[in-house]
Amino acid sequence: MKSTAIAGSNIAFTKYWGRKDEKLRLPSNGSISMTLDNLLTTTTVEFSDKYDSDDIIIDGQKIDKEAKRVSKHLDRIRKRARIKLFAKVVSENNFPTSTGLSSSASGFAALTKAATAASNLNIENKELTILSRQGSGSSSRSILGGFCEWVDGDTSESSYVKQLFPKNHWELIDIIAVVSKDKKLVPTSIGHTYAQTSPFFETRLKYMKQKNQLCKKIIKEKNFQKLGEFIELEAMELHCIMLSSTPQLIYWTPESLKIMKLIKQWRKQENIKAYFTVNTGQDVHILCEPDTVQKINNKLESVPEVKDIRINRPGNGAYLTDNHLF
Repeated sequence: MKSTAIAGSNIAFTKYWGRKDEKLRLPSNGSISMTLDNLLTTTTVEFSDKYDSDDIIIDGQKIDKEAKRVSKHLDRIRKRARIKLFAKVVSENNFPTSTGLSSSASGFAALTKAATAASNLNIENKELTILSRQGSGSSSRSILGGFCEWVDGDTSESSYVKQLFPKNHWELIDIIAVVSKDKKLVPTSIGHTYAQTSPFFETRLKYMKQKNQLCKKIIKEKNFQKLGEFIELEAMELHCIMLSSTPQLIYWTPESLKIMKLIKQWRKQENIKAYFTVNTGQDVHILCEPDTVQKINNKLESVPEVKDIRINRPGNGAYLTDNHLF
C-alpha cells in the first residue's frame, strides 16, 4: 500500500485570510488562485503493519510539530478508508519551506493525493479538495490545476475548490524573487487566528464576493493590466489587515519592500509590464507575460537582495507517479 504524488504550490490572486471554523478550516472568504508548475512537493506514503507508529520525514528532517499535523491528517484518511495501519511518509520540496511560498498547500495536496491512493480510497476531485482543506486550507486549491476558485461555504461540504479554466487558458508567468530562505516567525496557520482582531476585517469581507467576481471576469477576458492592478491592491489590503491585527503581523522584510518598489519603478520609468503580489511571507511574486520574462529576470539578477529566482507557469493539479522516494 504505497503511493507517491506530486503537487504544485499556488498563488492566490484574491487572498483568504481568517477562518469561520478553525477545526474544519473554513475560510472567512472565497479566493481565486493559479496553480504553479515549478514549486513542487513530492510525497510518498506507505501504510503497512510493519510500522508501529507514523514515521514522517519532511525534507530529510523529523519535526515533531509538523509530524503531529501530518498524522492528524492521516487519521482522517484512515478513518475514511477504515484501516488502522500506521504509515511512513517521506516528503520533499524543491523550494524553501515556511517562507510564504505556500509549502503547506503543495505539501498537504500531495499528502492527500498519495495517502488516499495508498489506502485504496477512490475519491473524486471535489471531495478530495474538501478532504485536503482540513489539513491545510490553501492545499485544497493545489489539488486542481490551472485557474481555480475556492468556493465560500458555511459547511464542510460547501467549501470546496473548482477549476475555472485549465492551465492552457492563459500563459501567465509568475516570477518569484526569493529574498530570504529563513522560516517566518509566525506560521500562517497561527496568523489566521489574528485576522478578526483587525478593525478593518469586517469591511474587507463585505467586498470579497464582489472582488472574486471581478477577478474571474478579468481572467476570463485575459486582461493583463487589469489583473496586475487588481492583485497589487489585493496584496496591500491583505497586509493592511495583518498590520492592524492584535498582535501585529509583519511578514515583509526591507528586501521585500525594495522589490515591490522596484517593480513599480520599472513599470513607470521603463514600461516593463509587471505587477507584484505577496503572500504570508517575505518573498515577492511578480506576474508578467511571456515576452517580459527575460527582461525581468535580468533586472532581478542585478539586485543583490535577490537570493534566488523561480519562474512558474500555470501548472497541473496533484497527480500520482511511480517514482517513489523510498
